[in-house]
Amino acid sequence: MNIHPIAFFRSPLTSKFGIPRQSGLAASLPGRIEFEPAYRHEEAIRGLEGFSHLWIIWEFSANRHEAAGLTVRPPRLGGNERLGVFATRSPFRPNGLGLSCVRLKRIELTAQKGPVIHVEGADLMDGTPIYDVKPYVAYTDAHPDARCGFVDDREWSPLEVEMPPQLLSKFTADELKGLVQVLSQDPRPRYHDDPTRIYGMPFAGRDVRFRVEGQRLFVVEIV
Repeated sequence: MNIHPIAFFRSPLTSKFGIPRQSGLAASLPGRIEFEPAYRHEEAIRGLEGFSHLWIIWEFSANRHEAAGLTVRPPRLGGNERLGVFATRSPFRPNGLGLSCVRLKRIELTAQKGPVIHVEGADLMDGTPIYDVKPYVAYTDAHPDARCGFVDDREWSPLEVEMPPQLLSKFTADELKGLVQVLSQDPRPRYHDDPTRIYGMPFAGRDVRFRVEGQRLFVVEIV
């Protein structure tokens, strides 16, 4: 089977560093789906406005190498334990395909790009190829009593983000809300624990620099 992108994703996150590890963790993070010319027609999304959430099938296009084996080290386990690749959400997979559930915010009809789908809560980097979009249907897709393996056994809480008031104006209100949610998920590799180290994360055309001490993340500069 040959597949090709039907769309590309646009996000304020332009590098792998900082991408939420799952969709929905940064629920207010804005993004949009821009279709390729062959699909820039209103009839292609007719009826989609009636749904609140979407499934997106996409490619881990920023991974430069294939999966090295059949086991991986999930960040939720601290990066120290190995599990089977098919028992995790690792981005290093045999076929490099991702599946994400996002909230449909609105559909914009444009003259140049056709329908543009604005979403929230995606875990996709800017420029990610999208292979399919499907509506989320609660009566079949939602399973409140599901067991979640090792995820159920490991407690995790978001960081408290502190940002100097003078830096708040660097972003729009929507961007700022998404940024805080992304930072609260702790973008660092799980094995990093140096409170003096300054990290940089590109976001909406700026470099956000921060450090983490305990359960608090301090934004020190935005350039």
